[in-house]
Amino acid sequence: MGVDLLSRVERSCARNAGVKSLRLAVLADLGAAVAFDGHVWLLTDPATSVGTSPLATLPGLPMTRLPDLIRARYLTTSTRWTCLTGSRGPATSWCRARDREAASSSPWREILAEFGVCDVATLVFADRFGCWGWLDLWRFEPRPQFSAEDIARMSQITPLVTAALRSRQAGHFTDSVRTADSTGPAVVVLDQGLRLRGQTAGAGSRLYQLNPPDAGPDGRIPDVPAIPAAAYNVAAQLIAREQDVAAAPPRARVFLEQYGWLTLEADRISGAGPPAGREIAVTIEPSGFTDRLDLFARVNGLTGREREVLGHICAGMDNRSIAAAVSVSEYTVHDHVKSVLAKSGCGNRTILLARVAG
Repeated sequence: MGVDLLSRVERSCARNAGVKSLRLAVLADLGAAVAFDGHVWLLTDPATSVGTSPLATLPGLPMTRLPDLIRARYLTTSTRWTCLTGSRGPATSWCRARDREAASSSPWREILAEFGVCDVATLVFADRFGCWGWLDLWRFEPRPQFSAEDIARMSQITPLVTAALRSRQAGHFTDSVRTADSTGPAVVVLDQGLRLRGQTAGAGSRLYQLNPPDAGPDGRIPDVPAIPAAAYNVAAQLIAREQDVAAAPPRARVFLEQYGWLTLEADRISGAGPPAGREIAVTIEPSGFTDRLDLFARVNGLTGREREVLGHICAGMDNRSIAAAVSVSEYTVHDHVKSVLAKSGCGNRTILLARVAG
């Protein structure tokens, strides 16, 4: 059965070109092999592991409780996706790790108990170039907890899915942006409980693309405001960082076909009183050149030296100048440049620079 799941996921990774269709196909594969009742699958910024682009189905959870769920998830310790790398493996479950839960994760325990969740399995999709996403699979009572065999089988698929997610993100550097952004500044204001206090029109437009409402029975998208789940995630990371649960900065980069690469970042609004009592502002802006360069290197799997050479190429340096800067021969630089072009699918430096700069 485990081999069968692996084969199905391998076919799904080969067939599905889009990130969303890939996730839906893998969820179907998992559902046929390992039963679950709900799921939350987020893409993540590869450097910060902060979530964006949620794909979720959680029966019985009202949307009004979504901020509580996200905040609690980011404050969870032992089953946090950022911990599921290295020797601990890419998957675990709530019940298998419960004895290691710290007091700071009690809101997560309370939410699971409130909605009758018996177990949550977590898979992280990460490689040496970054974290590309994480998936929570929920089981409600009276189902049994996830078994060790379930976790082992799910762990087997993570390398395949990780490679596919990173490959799909690389494709965004060749995607064309449909329309220019003319909606103005994008700012979301949240309180400490992640309740929406206000947002600009530009934020609403971007958030709608990040997490559009589901289609109704007639197939039409309802005319309702988008749920600002991406803003919730970045703000939740800020709170987790303040409480020493996570060290990464509260920022995430994501691609939208109507806007290109965007960077979301959270910070406290200045004012009197302790930081925890002040509102949180989340900005959504076009990603700058440095962010695009970092993402380009990660999604294309560049080595440290190749990334260094790429930076010099983007600064307009020729091979001789690069060789002097990195203390290697011109022949070695030529090989590195050739490798960067091959990995990124660029025919020459002009195309390479155009894709990095957007």
